[in-house]
Amino acid sequence: MKNHLLISIRMTIVLVIITCGIYPGAVWAIGQLAFNRQANGSLIVRNGKIVGSDLIGQGFTTERFFHPRPSASDYDPKASGGTNLGPTSRKLRDAIAKATNGASNVPADSVTSSASGVDPHISPANAYAQAARVARANHTTEAAMRALIDRHIEGRFLGIYGEPRVNVLELNLELLKQ
Repeated sequence: MKNHLLISIRMTIVLVIITCGIYPGAVWAIGQLAFNRQANGSLIVRNGKIVGSDLIGQGFTTERFFHPRPSASDYDPKASGGTNLGPTSRKLRDAIAKATNGASNVPADSVTSSASGVDPHISPANAYAQAARVARANHTTEAAMRALIDRHIEGRFLGIYGEPRVNVLELNLELLKQ
């Protein structure tokens, strides 16, 4: 019995060292070497200052900037989550009707939040729908805004997965350069 107990204790110690030290250390090292930017949060740095992440949306509300999708968590990644309102929800239908003011052809992502509540991307249709407002606020032409949007459209992953999208933070940072 004593022999079995000692073997069990030794195996537990070995497994703790492997699973709590060696394996996480190896994964961290591989991440830092092969995927440094992604492993450290895909941070966007401008003039030596971190202004955001490619992965987390920010709330822009002024007319001068493109607006992201609505957020159920006020763009707080610690409290991320969707609204859990489905297509038959009266509350969702009323919120959409209020947001669209009866307009037709409104991109769905301009009035519905993402599953996480912190999605940094909008559809190209949503960005184009905002182009006239942003152009007026920045004293430029709608054609200039559409060209800016065109430069920031990210294609499908591997050419087949997902939908084309526009990172709102990257787009608004480009506006600040103009």
